[in-house]
Amino acid sequence: MSWRVYHFHDTSSTSKMKRESDIHDNRLLRRDASNLAAFLYLLQEQFADYFHRIESTVKLIAPFFDKFQLEPLALNKEKIKLEWKHVHSDEYFNANHFSDGTLRMICLITLLLQPNLPDTIIIDEPELGLHPSAIQQLAALIKSAAEDSKQIICSTQSVTLLNQFDPENIIVVDRENNESKFQRLEKETLDEWLDQYAIGELWEKNVLGGRP
Repeated sequence: MSWRVYHFHDTSSTSKMKRESDIHDNRLLRRDASNLAAFLYLLQEQFADYFHRIESTVKLIAPFFDKFQLEPLALNKEKIKLEWKHVHSDEYFNANHFSDGTLRMICLITLLLQPNLPDTIIIDEPELGLHPSAIQQLAALIKSAAEDSKQIICSTQSVTLLNQFDPENIIVVDRENNESKFQRLEKETLDEWLDQYAIGELWEKNVLGGRP
């Protein structure tokens, strides 16, 4: 069984995902997406259907995005950078021109729509910086990936993301006696509450636990 932990928090000006990367560093998407351009280039060249699906999904959350422009750098064929085309513009755009949330979402889309998913994917707070509509799209991608006999585990503090899932998909973690206690929710015990509230609202009301 293969498993990998992903953490796409660093989208600062010094983030590795914004820098040039080795074009041959493409066997798998790295945990911090530092080889995002090289990995997307591999998909473009060898898995066109998956690549075009990734582009189409990016357009759903970023209507200004036209397409990726991925090729070895003109002055160094061993390196590549995440470059893209803006709708109705001939200006130059690269990863630095994406908002933090858009860039994180591109990483998540690439991760979840790649052709060879790990058996278990662990994502730390995938909702950071995302618009609520993008969080809804993210939830749909997670569900789709999980249908392919994969296990997707996300740690989250997002009410919006929580609202996209059924109680049976949610495990609440509480700290008791210096230990983490894990409890899977059961719909039957929450039916009366769910007639009036969304699952995320119940978490906010401290009905589910999982509070600081």
